[in-house]
Amino acid sequence: MGKYKKRPVAVEAVQYTAKQKEEAIRFLEEKKCPYSFRYGALFIITLEGTMRVAEGDWLICGIKGEVYPCKDEIFRMTYEEE
Repeated sequence: MGKYKKRPVAVEAVQYTAKQKEEAIRFLEEKKCPYSFRYGALFIITLEGTMRVAEGDWLICGIKGEVYPCKDEIFRMTYEEE
C-alpha cells in the first residue's frame, strides 16, 4: 500500500449561502447542472445521483465539468484560493 496526494488542479467553485444563492444558481445553470428545490432545499443531479446541497456547502465544477457539493470544512482543508 502506498501514500498518495491530490494533484494540484484548479477548480471553479461557489459557496451556497443565503447571500450567494443567486450566484450559486447562475453557476449551476452555466455548468448545465440540473437542479431543483424541494421542501425549501436545493438538490442537484451529480454523477453519483441526486444530492442535497446544505447551506454553507460549496458547489465545485470538477476537471471533467461535473458539479458536486462539498462540505465547507472539507473544502477549506482541500482547496486554497488562487
